[in-house]
This record gives sequence, structure tokens and C-alpha cells, in this order.
Amino acid sequence: METDCNPMELSGVSGFEEEAELNGFEGTDMKDMRLEAEAVVNDVLFAVNTMFVSKTLRCADDVAYINVETRERNRYCLELTEAGLRVVGYAFDQVDDHLQTPYHETVYSLLDTLSPAREAFGNALLQRLEALKREGQS
Repeated sequence: METDCNPMELSGVSGFEEEAELNGFEGTDMKDMRLEAEAVVNDVLFAVNTMFVSKTLRCADDVAYINVETRERNRYCLELTEAGLRVVGYAFDQVDDHLQTPYHETVYSLLDTLSPAREAFGNALLQRLEALKREGQS
């Protein structure tokens, strides 16, 4: 069943805000890392063989896990936190607590270091940006 919704008719407090107030987080700007991870995947899916948010590893407000296979067929498990992205495993859904890898501020920086074909990733990114520009002009 479809219904029309007028945003002006909605109350000033969303369900998320109500829940945050009930949990003592009033006024804080909390992020859902699963949503952030989905956005990361959508941003660079064109430049890798496969990439998806882990359904096996638990996501929380402060952490999410992303599985990625590069064009070179190397597989990684990535951790996404407020600090950025880093490799936590060398297989899908694998977290090695002893692995000490640096955080990257952007997924582009991380993929640039993971993929030996850096130029190919850069070219794919450039082609994607040019396609978006063309779409915006038409």
C-alpha cells in the first residue's frame, strides 16, 4: 500500500532522535557505520571485482566490516571506523587481531595502496567522474 507523506506533517523529533534521548545520547551526532559502509561500497564498486558489507561480522554504531576483492583477485576484510578504513584480514569475513595496518582517510587512498594496478584504478575513477559530469550536463 502506498501513502503520501508530507514532511511538514511529521513531528520535529524522529524515531532515531527519540531513541538517542532515551539512551542518554541527547544532542550527540552518532553515525551508523553500516550506512557509511554501504556508501563506501557504492562509491567504488565500479573499480573492484566485488565489494560488500559483511553479513557475518557484526556492525555497530562505531564499526562496520567490508569485504573487497580487487581487480587483481586479492581479497581483504576492511574495518570502517571514525578513524578511517584499514585492512583487518586477508580473506572475506576474517579479522586478525594481531594485524597492525594503517588507517586511511578515504577508500580511494586505501584501494590505491592495495592494488598494484594503481593507474588502472585511477583511470577507472577518472572515467566514472567524467561519466557523472556528462550525466549532469545532459
